[in-house]
Parts: sequence; structure tokens; C-alpha cells
Amino acid sequence: MNTEQEEIFSKVVRAGRRTYFFDVRATKAGDYYLTLTESKKFTNPDGSFHYKKHKIYLYKEDFESFKETLDEMMSFILTKKEKKSFLKDTVQIIKRNLISITKQMMLRLKTQRMTVLRSPISVSKTFNR
Repeated sequence: MNTEQEEIFSKVVRAGRRTYFFDVRATKAGDYYLTLTESKKFTNPDGSFHYKKHKIYLYKEDFESFKETLDEMMSFILTKKEKKSFLKDTVQIIKRNLISITKQMMLRLKTQRMTVLRSPISVSKTFNR
């Protein structure tokens, strides 16, 4: 018995070793539904290959909540990644600035120390007021 019905409309997305199939199908009653199939290619030790497939059946009454949740999840991932990248870049900039400031301060301290060591002021004049 063939549980899958006639394909009405299909799209394919290739992504490296994975291929995603989006297929609109019709039930026996004539209602449309969507099958999402992930097909992943694996190579066997002998050089031959096989595919593992995972399917999701999505019915039209679930489209809206599925789409909203999918959009939310994708937005979360993209936002988190952008924030993480932004934070990483910011930390690198702060590190560079701190290194630069530290070098400048060390140079100033070294210059001031040299000036103090060369200063003609005696220790007795400093402590005897």
C-alpha cells in the first residue's frame, strides 16, 4: 500500500552532504499537505554510499504555528550569532586598547622614573620642610 500520495509541487535545496526536499502532496480527500525530507549522503568503507532520510509531514492546519515558531527560532539563532560575533569583536577591540594604554602608561612611568632619577632635588630637601 502506498501511503504517500501524488506530488503536486516540489522544490529542492542542496546544502553540502544534505539535500532538503519540499513536496506538496494531496491526500485521497484532495487536501494538500507538505512533506519536508532531509536526505543525507553517507559513504561506506568500501566506497559505496547510502542515504539516510528523515521526514516531517506538515498539515495546513499547523502551517501558521509552525511558521511562527520556525521564524522565531531562526531569528533567535541569527540574533545570538550576531550578538556573539559583536561581543567577540568588542572584546578584541577592548584588549587592543588596553594593551595600547598599558604600553603608553609604562612608557610614561619609565620616562617619569628616568626624570625623577636625574632630578637634582636631594632627599633631605624633600623630607625636611
